[in-house]
Amino acid sequence: MAKSSAKPAKTGAPDSVKNFEQRLERLEFLGEQIRKTDIPLDEALRAFEEGIKLAKNLEKDLDKIESRIEILMNDADAPADESVELELFEA
Repeated sequence: MAKSSAKPAKTGAPDSVKNFEQRLERLEFLGEQIRKTDIPLDEALRAFEEGIKLAKNLEKDLDKIESRIEILMNDADAPADESVELELFEA
């Protein structure tokens, strides 16, 4: 039998964005698993540990993204009083 050489369709998003989204989906899945009442304790603990690691890495990535956006929004040529504030990322 011949193997299929079909490649997945490209969405136009960079791999880093896809990777971020995939990790976020995984984190959401793990959260759903932990909330189940019939999950064994050891499995819940493994899911929790993986979720914590994912959450920390996603937070680091968001910090990097925020920094890049601030650099783009606060152009070095703009006067200081006209710089753009990023309220979206502020808690």
